[in-house]
Amino acid sequence: MNSLLLDVKGIETFYGRSQVLFGMALAVHAGEVVTLMGRNGMGKTTTIRSIMGLTPAASGSIRFRDSEIRGLASYRVAKLGVGLVPEGRQIFPNLSVRENLIATAANRRSDKNGWTYERVVALFPRLAERAGNMGNQLSGGEQQMLAVGRALMTNPHLLILDEATEGLAPLIRQEIWNCLEQLKQAGQAILIVDKNVGALTKLADRHYVIEKGRVVWQGNSAELAGSAEIQHRYLGV
Repeated sequence: MNSLLLDVKGIETFYGRSQVLFGMALAVHAGEVVTLMGRNGMGKTTTIRSIMGLTPAASGSIRFRDSEIRGLASYRVAKLGVGLVPEGRQIFPNLSVRENLIATAANRRSDKNGWTYERVVALFPRLAERAGNMGNQLSGGEQQMLAVGRALMTNPHLLILDEATEGLAPLIRQEIWNCLEQLKQAGQAILIVDKNVGALTKLADRHYVIEKGRVVWQGNSAELAGSAEIQHRYLGV
């Protein structure tokens, strides 16, 4: 296993007086693909928001590349090399596809072969076809491709996807999975929230299953695929 990239330990997060995360913990190593799974409302998005500093954790530790990031503003977390594809995509509706991609571009890994506009549209040819269209003129699938491309344009050490294929047509969903497989083969570390257990067990190295803000199971793809009980009990499969 490669070096530890993200190390989350014992975080507790609240919305007002309502506690959502109870000692949440997970880890992602360099070059590893990890998933966060669970039914709706169990704390997956809150975990992502806590890592990103969007909903700060009240306690616990979040270390990224061996630096404590709990308490940092979200823009500082991003600058350290965490790229987020948020739930709902949140692309800029009044910017063109090209403008969306270059607006936040940065070579945060100082990689001479890093992600550029040309590389992103080669990965998603549909974006090249739509380069001059405004964000609000795109289909849901095109918006998701744009959101992934925008995150890659920051050349992140860690790519996080919240609801990677939620609500997408099957062909578009498969295109996203194919893209993520290519990223994995290139050594990109990825943390994914999604509900497609079959696709996730094919793609990911390890999995965390959460219920009511706590990790209730963790293991590799073979273990998850072989446990009908875990899938039924916690994932509704």
